[in-house]
Amino acid sequence: MIVRTLDSITDTEADVQSENWRSKRIILAKEGVGFSVHETTLYAGTESEFCYQNHIEAVFIVEGEGEIEDLGTGEVHALAPGTLYLLNDHDRHRVRPRTDVRTVCIFNPPVTGREVHDENGVYPLITEAAGGELRDRPTAAEQPAPR
Repeated sequence: MIVRTLDSITDTEADVQSENWRSKRIILAKEGVGFSVHETTLYAGTESEFCYQNHIEAVFIVEGEGEIEDLGTGEVHALAPGTLYLLNDHDRHRVRPRTDVRTVCIFNPPVTGREVHDENGVYPLITEAAGGELRDRPTAAEQPAPR
């Protein structure tokens, strides 16, 4: 059993910050459970563009308000507490928080915590065995299912 608090993660290497957001990585690939869990706060008045080509992400809004734009379709959706969006098609998207927006994010495959968004808002696919052993490439079981 793993039990963690946000306080135990704050100001550690699992607490990643940028100008537009702060992400506390609660569960990572090293735990070996097949997904990662993050609490991410998107800052009011910012705009961030992302596209996770190597991951599927589910985002549940806990507090705050804003909007998300699907850059493939142009559709814009309101974000408010109780809303969940699923980037099930590696959707390129833009998030515009009107207030600070606090979320809980689930990634599959799990992130290691060492990923950095590239110029396109993409995380590279870095794999890690349970316990923290880095791998050059994912095992067959870790490969995303073909779409």
